Amino acid sequence: MLRLGLLAIIIIVLWIEILPYLIPKKSKQNYSDEKLREIALSRGMQPIPKEYDKFLKLLDSKENPITKEKVALGKKLYFDKMLSSDKTVSCASCHMLSENPHNKQQFLDDITHPQGKTDCMVCHIKDESGSDRLSAAIGVNAQTAPNHLNTPTILNSALAKYRMWDGSLATSQAAIFPMIHDKYKMNLSKKEVEKRLKNNAVYSQIFAKIFPDGVTFENVTKALDVYQKTLLTRSAYDRFLEDDNYAMSEEAKRGFRDFIQLGCKGCHTGITVGGQTIQKFPTRDYNHIIDVTGIFSTEYIGRDVAAFDFNVKQYSRYPFENTGGYLGKNNQQLFRVPILRNVTKTSPYFHNGAVFDLREAVHIMGKYQLSMELTETQIDEIVAFLKSLEGEVVEYKELK
Repeated sequence: MLRLGLLAIIIIVLWIEILPYLIPKKSKQNYSDEKLREIALSRGMQPIPKEYDKFLKLLDSKENPITKEKVALGKKLYFDKMLSSDKTVSCASCHMLSENPHNKQQFLDDITHPQGKTDCMVCHIKDESGSDRLSAAIGVNAQTAPNHLNTPTILNSALAKYRMWDGSLATSQAAIFPMIHDKYKMNLSKKEVEKRLKNNAVYSQIFAKIFPDGVTFENVTKALDVYQKTLLTRSAYDRFLEDDNYAMSEEAKRGFRDFIQLGCKGCHTGITVGGQTIQKFPTRDYNHIIDVTGIFSTEYIGRDVAAFDFNVKQYSRYPFENTGGYLGKNNQQLFRVPILRNVTKTSPYFHNGAVFDLREAVHIMGKYQLSMELTETQIDEIVAFLKSLEGEVVEYKELK
């Protein structure tokens, strides 16, 4: 009886595994450049503006007007380690930019950290990533938070609808206090931030010129907020959306078509190509459908059959080890969809930085989100499209 029950389970699992391959696939449509662009624009996949007036229209606000002076102050604060309790960490330590003034020391610090063995940043420190290239951020006292969360890029994040991995914050300004106050990040109170800046003659003068009430924590967040808003990147993708048919390679265009037709655009949409919705991950649980016997291996049920031993297997909610045990919003595996602009420069991937290879990340998304095994050609094409999203920070001359 037990053998029949186990046989039934095996048949059900194998049927679930092969079902996606039995369902007829929709035939691909070969979109023209104009049609591809039309579909993208209809989904709100707009180009990042290169003109200052369009930039202001997109991001300026009456509550916190963007000015040249405020941006300069925000930039100064962004790179200042004074905002951390032990004065070893700045905003730029985790959200690195190519112009980091302390890149060399950051390199030395991180290469000697336990994570250094798998740290992409040691080779790509000058990449315009807006992240730290670590699986989990290193905060004050060289510590990593227990939830082991990967640092999302700050580039283009001002245009996102949600911040934080659980999508709990709606504005870039609102996200500043948690970053400074968190004991595993910068570990500094509002009161101490104000005290340090007021005791600094240079900062006191600058704040007095920009804000009627001088140094306050609210004004610190306002300055950092407007600086973040200037960290927008433009790429070949933007030029394609602006009618340059030669900006993207033919392979990248095919990848863009795949991105649209396969359903990636359903979540990774908007001007940021992500960051606009909160979605469940994974939507399909291939990895551990059965967690009560030792029949199957812990990787891809239906592919590898392990010895029959009645051992209880540890259940994982993700297609990779869930270091840190994080389960997203309300512990329901709900996550803010990552921004894909510059994604080729922001490895490792997923909430705990478990996957370092972009092709593997694309494969996982196809299998666990779209319920399909992407072909090697499809993965190559999608990666080519993602490379077209590589960009540099726009230099608005009015802010220089």
